[in-house]
Amino acid sequence: MFDFNYFTPTKVVFGKGTEKKVAELIKEFGGTKVLVHYGQGSVIRSGLLGRVTALLDEAGISYVMLGGAVPNPRLSLVYEGIELCKKENVDFILSVGGGSAADSAKGIGYGVVNEGDVWDLYDYKKKAKGCLPVGVILTIAATGSEMSSSSVITKEEGLVKRGYSSDYARPKFAIMDPELTMTLPDYQTACGCTDIMMHTMERYFTNGGNMEITDSIAEGLLRTVKKNALILHNDPQNYDARAEVMWAGSLSHNGLTGCGSDGGDWMTHKMEHELGGLYDVAHGAGLAALWGSWARYVYRDCLPRFKKFAVNVMDISGEGSDEEIALKGIEAMEEFYRLIGMPTNIKELGVDPSEEELKIMAKKCAIGVGGEHGSAKRMNEQAMLDVYRMAAGR
Repeated sequence: MFDFNYFTPTKVVFGKGTEKKVAELIKEFGGTKVLVHYGQGSVIRSGLLGRVTALLDEAGISYVMLGGAVPNPRLSLVYEGIELCKKENVDFILSVGGGSAADSAKGIGYGVVNEGDVWDLYDYKKKAKGCLPVGVILTIAATGSEMSSSSVITKEEGLVKRGYSSDYARPKFAIMDPELTMTLPDYQTACGCTDIMMHTMERYFTNGGNMEITDSIAEGLLRTVKKNALILHNDPQNYDARAEVMWAGSLSHNGLTGCGSDGGDWMTHKMEHELGGLYDVAHGAGLAALWGSWARYVYRDCLPRFKKFAVNVMDISGEGSDEEIALKGIEAMEEFYRLIGMPTNIKELGVDPSEEELKIMAKKCAIGVGGEHGSAKRMNEQAMLDVYRMAAGR
């Protein structure tokens, strides 16, 4: 195992009706002028946004509004939020929605506090020196952004999607009411479950250190999400299943499932960023479309972990060679994706990239990771192109 730092300062308020505590939480963390940042129409149609602003009005908390956060959140909206916050002397950002709103809120928070172009953080040209405090009311269990240090933003010019992580951006509080996720379409729920599992799998498939207790937590989380994703596919109003998935989403990306390792592999995420940046596909679906091809490309270099995953997560028997067991685990994971309506290749995702577009994605991905990346297997630009080709059926 490796040494590690584990830092999770977010105050979690979990349960039915917990959004009613938003005003007192903002005051607890020093907010006096708030940017309420939200996503698309669901938070309006459900009445959640109206309930939140009514609570702020009742508490005498001043606020300004900025909607428009979308999947693969846009840099242009981050710029708009930065200018609005500076103009209105905002000292706290409240994200109401899913991970896209939270990621965008973090980007805005960075831009208010740090001088220069906020994109320089996501382009790895400088490091953050702070972030405006952020609070989250979560409506989609997926990205884990409500407790994580991560923010992923898409720059429209060049269709570049990049992530940046800093503890400065960890939310001060996360309000999580599973009932708020019950109106989600089945596809979005499935995308969220896929992203949650991938956050843990990226940390699990590593050649750089591991701990038995961390592995047990990771495997338990994966089994829990797998079980409850299937329940929600058939019974979307199941509160207990919603609660299990929502809490798993937070635990999958707050660092817990990577303690003692080298930090994980993350190549499926890095490659999906280019796929999502170019085609604007749902993040979870993009991950599912790439994972099987990535797994088959790297499993021999990380065979003990893939065997352990097959046996402990996918319930594959220990009979056969290690390679046979590992491959059965990969096949079982792909079958799970199909059961919840997720793609297992790029064509099932609904896009058909040309050879030139595959090369562009590989090149951009290699640039984004500094040449090569990975822990299960180190991957350079050619390796990335090979996986993209496999996923595209070439």
